[in-house]
Amino acid sequence: MIKPENLLSNVKTIGITGHIKPDGDCVGASLAIYNYIKDNMPDIDVDVYLEEFPVVFNFLNGADCVKRNCNEDKVYDLFITVDSSDLERIGKAKKYYDCAKKTLCIDHHITNSGFGDERYILSDASSCCEVLYDLLDEDKISKNTAECIYTGIVHDTGVFKYEQTSAKTMLVASKMMDKGIDFTSIIDDTYYKKTYIQNQILGRALLESTKILDGKCIFSILHRREMEFYNAHQEDLEGIVEMLRNTKGVEVAIFAYEIGFQKYKVSLRSNECVDVSRIALNFGGGGHIRAAGCTINGQQFDVINSITYYIEQQLDKE
Repeated sequence: MIKPENLLSNVKTIGITGHIKPDGDCVGASLAIYNYIKDNMPDIDVDVYLEEFPVVFNFLNGADCVKRNCNEDKVYDLFITVDSSDLERIGKAKKYYDCAKKTLCIDHHITNSGFGDERYILSDASSCCEVLYDLLDEDKISKNTAECIYTGIVHDTGVFKYEQTSAKTMLVASKMMDKGIDFTSIIDDTYYKKTYIQNQILGRALLESTKILDGKCIFSILHRREMEFYNAHQEDLEGIVEMLRNTKGVEVAIFAYEIGFQKYKVSLRSNECVDVSRIALNFGGGGHIRAAGCTINGQQFDVINSITYYIEQQLDKE
């Protein structure tokens, strides 16, 4: 077991980053480490590098200190990656990883390539924040740190309902609740509440959805012109693929949105018998058995046909 007191020996500077297009677990894990170090090791200088993330996470302590660009030239004693299955996923912050004196990878993706001088990867954990909890001294976890950990767990478990949710997941969440966090507001304000634009774009995606493979698969695609019409951004698309998966009789949900000319960001979700992480790997992506993603080039129906080819292979084996 890696413990901070061993890993942080002679460390004066720390850099932290997560994956591109950071979600709740990525933001939560990054800021949990930031707050833990600030609270317990104030002599260590720590920086967090993340791309723009949904504004619902701005309430987390330290969110206003996150660095959005990697223009500075720094060599960190320790550089930590969280919630990232491979080095390409950390984007421009890779420059700091490459020149750091020591690196640490904390992750829970089954597709993790096993990088870093030190690594702590638990592929059966519900979230990176659950993995991170093992590395921290519970008595030294402040309310600020607990809010970050709880937020990450909530978002990567779909409020404790996804398959990877375990008794340990619930135990860690309960320990964070004991720190005095406002757990009800965290769930309501960051997960359930939607803006008018989010509801509009969700309605459009559901209205345009199509069932295929004898109703076992459902897909929906949004184009840039539709995104522009609703003035919607990437963060407004959170939760759409989950709503598609909730369709009765569906095993796999596909949600794709256009990010460039004939280039689509694809989210995959499954219910019981399809490993979508294997499918995403075919396109240079990754994730978990029931939740994964990738980016695919091609016309919209070429994208869907390419993905459903692999889905059908797994369905045929059932």
